[in-house]
Amino acid sequence: MSATQPYRGVFTIPSTPFHPTGEVDEDGLRRIVEFCIECGAHGLVYPVNASEFIALTDAERMFLTEIVVRQNDGRVPVIVGVQGVTREAAAEFATHAREIGADGVIAMPPYLRRGALSEDVITDYYGAIAEAAGMTVFIQNNMPPIGWDLSAELMLRLCRDIEHVEYIKEETVPTTVKLSAIVDGDADGVCLGVFGGGGGRYLIEEHRRGVAGQMPGCHVTDVVVALWDALESGDGERATRIYKEMAPLFFFEHQLPGCYKEVLYRRGVIDSPTKRNGAMPLDDIASAYLDEILAALEPLMTWSRT
Repeated sequence: MSATQPYRGVFTIPSTPFHPTGEVDEDGLRRIVEFCIECGAHGLVYPVNASEFIALTDAERMFLTEIVVRQNDGRVPVIVGVQGVTREAAAEFATHAREIGADGVIAMPPYLRRGALSEDVITDYYGAIAEAAGMTVFIQNNMPPIGWDLSAELMLRLCRDIEHVEYIKEETVPTTVKLSAIVDGDADGVCLGVFGGGGGRYLIEEHRRGVAGQMPGCHVTDVVVALWDALESGDGERATRIYKEMAPLFFFEHQLPGCYKEVLYRRGVIDSPTKRNGAMPLDDIASAYLDEILAALEPLMTWSRT
């Protein structure tokens, strides 16, 4: 089943919080879901790259996805990440997403594969996901090494030939040019919308090229929503002002993996910024600078700890 209205807006990506021991923080995840919704998110996407899905066991992926769907309780659409290393694995995740009441699914092509994948393999993969899910499917086009740089032509053919494959998340480089290739190449309207990634770094230009929305990490969802709302209202001057305030954070988080949870921790959403497979590299200078960046963004933040 598809949404009665095309999906549009900021579909934010909840992070996966962990206790300092490395165990998943279930209550922290529930707080993150509430944070995202209170920040004005138009939808939730979980678990995907910004959720550290690759650091989760299969059982954890399914269990935590259930928490997100239950906590959301139908308030906004929930798009579940079902990417797998094989067609069979992805179909199993897609079946689970359908069973727990997700609104759609999203998947990269098979990941952790070295060497080219044939178009037949990719087509069979998304066909299996669509059949198992029985609802809206997003193709996530992400950069290697974890993703694949799919052509606009192939993605549009998948939308045309496979029932339920209806949306694309485009985040290969140059994202903006690829987005236009998809939009301009979709003469028969088989793709209901293209969403951007990259945390919103290219959102102003993406919006001019016809993007349907943005799927950022959730740490400053309220600020990304403010940027989106300015663009949707046609207030280019305000959009530019917001973007200029966000620019230091864009650069900061680009080189420091784990920044999303560090920001959530500093904003009081979660109790620990713990990552699996190594802590975020953060020295005193970087820590102080991050505080300055967040302080400058506070006027744009609608959420505050109670």
